[in-house]
Amino acid sequence: MAQVEKRGGLLRKSSASKKPLKEKVVLMYDEIFMTEDPSKCSPRFWEELFLMKVNLEYLEGKLESLDGEELMKIKDNINCLFQHCIQALGEEHPIRVVNALQTLCALIRGVHQKNKSTSGFDIINMLMGFDKAELCMKNLMESLDSLLCAEGSESLKSLCLKLLLCLVTVTDNISQNTILEYVMINSIFEAILQILSHPPSRREHGYDAVVLLALLVNYRKYESVNPYIVKLSIVDDEATLNGMGLVIAQALSEYNRQYKDKEEEHQSGFFSALTNMVGSMFIADAHEKLSVQTNEAILLALYEAVHLNRNFITVLAQSHPEMGLVTTPVSPAPATPVTPLGTTPPSSDVISSVELPLDADVQTSNLLITFLKYSSIVMQDTKDEHRLHSGKLCLIILTCIAEDQYANAFLHDDNMNFRVNLHRMPMRHRKKAADKNLPCRPLVCAVLDLMVEFIVTHMMKEFPMDLYIRCIQVVHKLLCYQKKCRVRLHYTWRELWSALINLLKFLMSNETVLLAKHNIFTLALMIVNLFNMFITYGDTFLPTPSSYDELYYEIIRMHQSFDNLYSMVLRLSTNAGQWKEAASKVTHALVNIRAIINHFNPKIESYAAVNHISQLSEEQVLEVVRANYDTLTLKLQDGLDQYERYSEQHKEAAFFKELVRSISTNVRRNLAFHTLSQEVLLKEFSTIS
Repeated sequence: MAQVEKRGGLLRKSSASKKPLKEKVVLMYDEIFMTEDPSKCSPRFWEELFLMKVNLEYLEGKLESLDGEELMKIKDNINCLFQHCIQALGEEHPIRVVNALQTLCALIRGVHQKNKSTSGFDIINMLMGFDKAELCMKNLMESLDSLLCAEGSESLKSLCLKLLLCLVTVTDNISQNTILEYVMINSIFEAILQILSHPPSRREHGYDAVVLLALLVNYRKYESVNPYIVKLSIVDDEATLNGMGLVIAQALSEYNRQYKDKEEEHQSGFFSALTNMVGSMFIADAHEKLSVQTNEAILLALYEAVHLNRNFITVLAQSHPEMGLVTTPVSPAPATPVTPLGTTPPSSDVISSVELPLDADVQTSNLLITFLKYSSIVMQDTKDEHRLHSGKLCLIILTCIAEDQYANAFLHDDNMNFRVNLHRMPMRHRKKAADKNLPCRPLVCAVLDLMVEFIVTHMMKEFPMDLYIRCIQVVHKLLCYQKKCRVRLHYTWRELWSALINLLKFLMSNETVLLAKHNIFTLALMIVNLFNMFITYGDTFLPTPSSYDELYYEIIRMHQSFDNLYSMVLRLSTNAGQWKEAASKVTHALVNIRAIINHFNPKIESYAAVNHISQLSEEQVLEVVRANYDTLTLKLQDGLDQYERYSEQHKEAAFFKELVRSISTNVRRNLAFHTLSQEVLLKEFSTIS
């Protein structure tokens, strides 16, 4: 019985007696894979080839099936095909251009598949030939630049970006991709900016453009001058920066929305009923099932924008009208499919619509709020490697924001108040906060809430020391700004103090296990010095005198924890072990905290004895504290309001290299055959003139 064969370019009906016929384009590919020049016998060979519908799968498969030696024998024909592809990009008829772009994708990917250490050939030589490479790549990049900047087909622009992403990600380590030298010399930076600055093209291609830019910025960034870094750092066009911010915000919003949908699905389903019956023993499992794939590619783009471009900081706080409530119906998704890159980008209907309001009151969102909500989700679970990387990158971005003077100005601006509904990890010992009761506060309160949330939810066996250090650094940098600018923030500081003390208790109770892996004294010193900041400078930034009293009350109430910490560091600093120096620093840092405890505790005990009270109330303790400030002597500690500024190159290079490798692999994997398909393009260019 006849059947349709689809593999290997066979698309005709076959029967038991007859051999299936090959597509014309497949026969032409076979001629290219001979050692003879295919145009010798057929002068119109190349013209005809680009009128044929490309069979990507067959072409890539054929290239992959050859070994290095066989490939070298047909190098001239591959060079010829590559050059004719570039020539065809200048053709007037779009069908030829489309076919040339797709053929280039297949060629670049197919040849790279052979680039194993054993094959012994150079990619550039195999694709273009050393002598013609410079001119070839100049012509290719100029053609792509023209197509991206032209008024023409959106589908064609989409395919140009796919080709560029294909070119950038063919190697896991993009810095080893020598072809990118030509992409550095023949920059398409302006074309990317043009896409981001025009709303229609941004909606269609913004995601691909932003991911492409983030990857190009990371090409040999530590070894040579990367023109994309230089150019990105000086962009000051408002429309472009806003466009970039909007693309990032929408991708993060889509993640937040997917997570919220999954969460609601879980809460309303059978699992919720079961949990109510048997208690919360399954909370951890339920939480794991809520996981949505993280988006490191878009997070990297946000990082590069925040880190490199000071003008981008203004975009963080700008409300996006496209992300507020819309009354107009959502426009249907355009014909061009949006390709998943690295992780799934927001679908087109999300891009043309918007993030849901943060609460019942109509409230416009901004990129920073969306990012904080995203961070609150990905930072909940750091067991998975991708989420650990995402959590770390979120904290690095927050570090850059916390160091920036302008960012701090709008974070602390009392006239810019928002309700930020952060996600909180389900925990047995606390109730889920009601979203409706969220107060309207400056954005810095949400940042501090996020840090407190991280502190209280990650005290576990697999202790994320690196993330804790970054978290405490963010808090410290914000306090330094408040002290310097005398900003009196109305924040529930007690929650932070309580979280920090609980963290110290955790470090002490798990001393042996943690010391086997980490220098816990670095973290302990940072925590103690945060308290020293409040003790020494609290009168300049705490909102009221009573807040300062509460700080002393909290230290006195939890004195046992500080006493235990002192005993521990004293024990280790008097031994000649590896922790001697680190522990002795904490011993010295505790001097003022110990002075407060030793000064007030006897007075509180005396007050209780005189008044025959077995247990003093908080108000009575505060009364003793207020009455005895004058006789307290504290030492002035230097450098509490100083910090080392963030530096990527010296400390984070290894992390970013690994992250970019992971993103590159993801992007390449998601540039599947169907994403380069011609169906949409053929509909658009249905007539050949």
